[in-house]
Amino acid sequence: MKLVVINPNSTVSMTDKILASARAVAAPGTEVDGRTAHGAPASIEGHFDEVMSAAHLLREVQQAQAEGADAIVVACFDDPAIGACREVATGPVLGICEAGIKAASMIATSFSIVTTLPRSVPVIEELVRKYGLDHQCRRVRSAEIPVLALEEPGSNARQLVRAEILRAIEEDRCEAVVLGCAGMSDLTEWLSHETGIPVIDGVTVATKFAEALVGAGLLTSKIGAYAHPIQK
Repeated sequence: MKLVVINPNSTVSMTDKILASARAVAAPGTEVDGRTAHGAPASIEGHFDEVMSAAHLLREVQQAQAEGADAIVVACFDDPAIGACREVATGPVLGICEAGIKAASMIATSFSIVTTLPRSVPVIEELVRKYGLDHQCRRVRSAEIPVLALEEPGSNARQLVRAEILRAIEEDRCEAVVLGCAGMSDLTEWLSHETGIPVIDGVTVATKFAEALVGAGLLTSKIGAYAHPIQK
């Protein structure tokens, strides 16, 4: 199968990191390609950035479709424009927030989310309610680091994320933690070892979910909400 992982922001180094994480877990025979939403903001940190990135993201979804993608992963934890992407695509389109928290609900009775800036917290809280898992999500927490700091050597970002996870374990009494940013995907194994609980990265989980959906022969429904856009 052919899986396309799209970074909805324009930072190529983040695309490279995301792509490496997806390829590390992909099954033999799964071709994983990465795409960057050139022209979008350098990072997505709030509603404005989401809106400004949407058209660029949709362009990449359309291109992936034209190149024969069987499934698409939108690698931003805000799950930007997921409904619109599903209208455009034929195969499954997965957002990493939905994939990450649904995976957490299958392996733990409770989880917390650790994201980047405080302004992302209400956006993610709204998504958790939308996906029906607010009863299992103990808290959405911020490590108080900009998204692009995850790309900067010497930023101390990994230690700040680790410290926030440890606080989540102590204060929230959560059984798992979901990383609330695609740019954290390379920290998953280290954080799991350091903190002693399952630490879940939405990029890798979405990759495996996408393989499962394609393997089961499932396509995006084209009756109703995800029908192809009306030509105008």
